[in-house]
Amino acid sequence: MSDITNPHIKTRSTPQWGTYQRENFQKVNQGQVPLFNTNPKKLEERAKEKLSEGGWYYASSNAGMSNTHLANRQSFYRHRIIPNQLVDTNDRDTTTEIFGHRVSAPIGFAPIGINKIYHPAGEAAVSKIAGELNLPYCLSTAGSTSIEKVAQANGKGPRFYQLYMPHDDELTLSLINRAWNAGFDALILTTDTWQLGWRHDDVATSNYAFYRGFGADLGLTDPVFRKRCVEDGIDPDKDVVAASTKWIDSVWHGRAWSWEKIPWLMEQWKKISGGRPFAIKGIQSVKDAKKCVELGVDGIVVSNHAGRQVDGAVASLDALEAIASAVGDKIYVMFDSGVRGASDVAKALALGAKFVFVGRLWIWGLSIMGEDGVRHVMKSLLADFDILMAVGGFNSVKDFEKDSLESGPKSYSLIPEKTL
Repeated sequence: MSDITNPHIKTRSTPQWGTYQRENFQKVNQGQVPLFNTNPKKLEERAKEKLSEGGWYYASSNAGMSNTHLANRQSFYRHRIIPNQLVDTNDRDTTTEIFGHRVSAPIGFAPIGINKIYHPAGEAAVSKIAGELNLPYCLSTAGSTSIEKVAQANGKGPRFYQLYMPHDDELTLSLINRAWNAGFDALILTTDTWQLGWRHDDVATSNYAFYRGFGADLGLTDPVFRKRCVEDGIDPDKDVVAASTKWIDSVWHGRAWSWEKIPWLMEQWKKISGGRPFAIKGIQSVKDAKKCVELGVDGIVVSNHAGRQVDGAVASLDALEAIASAVGDKIYVMFDSGVRGASDVAKALALGAKFVFVGRLWIWGLSIMGEDGVRHVMKSLLADFDILMAVGGFNSVKDFEKDSLESGPKSYSLIPEKTL
C-alpha cells in the first residue's frame, strides 16, 4: 500500500492514486467500513440487488445469446502481462493526453444512456465525478439529463459528446451546437446502433424506458425537437410518452447512415467547434479503420458496444490488435468493450490503444450508491492501475507495449462463468 509520508508523493506528476487502498484499510480504525466490494463480480451482484427488474435487464442485457460479450471477456484472458523487476517506479506517471487534454489516466467514462434508470441523480452525478477525478466524460445522446445540466455538473471537464445522428439535419446541428456551447469539445459519432440489437430479456418484459416517457431529456430540452413535436400535434410538456417515443425514433430505430454522410457531419462540427476533434465509435474492422483515415477522421473507438448489438461478433480486443497494427500510427485509436479492471486497461494499451473507456463498472457503482458509488468505483480503478504500474515495473502509460504481453492463440471455449 502507499505510505502517505512517501517523499515521492510530492515529486510525482500525478496523484498517488494507490493511497486509496490505504484509506480503505484504515476504515476499520475509524469505526467504518469501505462502501462496498469493487470486485466486478460482486459489483454486478450488488447492483442486481439494488435495481428494479427493468433497470437490471437494461444494464446487463446483451445481443442474442450474449456470445459477443463472452468473447470480449475471453479475449482478455488469452493475454498475460509480463511484469518487470527492479524498476524504479517511485515517480511513475499515470497521466496521458487525449484531444489536447492532459488527464489523470488513460481511462474515460464511456457514453451510456438513461442513467436515471440506475439512480435519480443520473448523468449529473457521473459527470461530476469525472470532473473531480480529471477523467474524460462522454455524454450519450440517449442521456436522461440535459446537455447543459451535465456540463454544469462536470465543471471544467474535459468532456466529449457522443452523437446518435438523427435523420433531421436541423436537429443534428442543434444538438452539436448545444454540445459545443456547453463545453463538449470533441464529437464522437456512434455507428453501430441504428437500431437496438435483439436483447431477449428486454423484449420479453417490454423493457424500454423511452416508450414509457422516460429518458428523453436531451430531446425534450432541444428547441428543434420541440418544434418537431408541435408540428406533429404533440405537446412535449403534457404528452411526454408521445414526445419520448418520437425522440428515440428520431435518433435510432431502423434508419442507417452511410459513409457518404460523414464528410458533411465532420465539416459541420469543425465549423462549429473551430476544428476540434471528430471521432467514430464502433469500428471493428481494418477496412473501416482505413476508411476513417482516408476521410480525415481524427480518432476511432474500437468497440462492439460491449456485445449489445451484434451477437457472435469478433471480440473487440482482437479487433483492436489488428486495427492498431494497421492504422495506429495514422489515427488516434481508443478502445472500449469488456473492460473490468486495471489489467484490462493495461492490455488494451499494450495492444495499441492510446485511451480506454469503461462503462459497466461505473454503472454498477451508480446503481449501488449514486454519486458516492461512482466515485468509489473509479477511485478504486485508478488505485488499481497506479499499483499495477508500481509493482509491474511500468513508469509511463507508454511503457505498455506488445512485448509487455505473453499472448495465447485465438481459441475460445464457451465458459459462461467467465462473462464478467
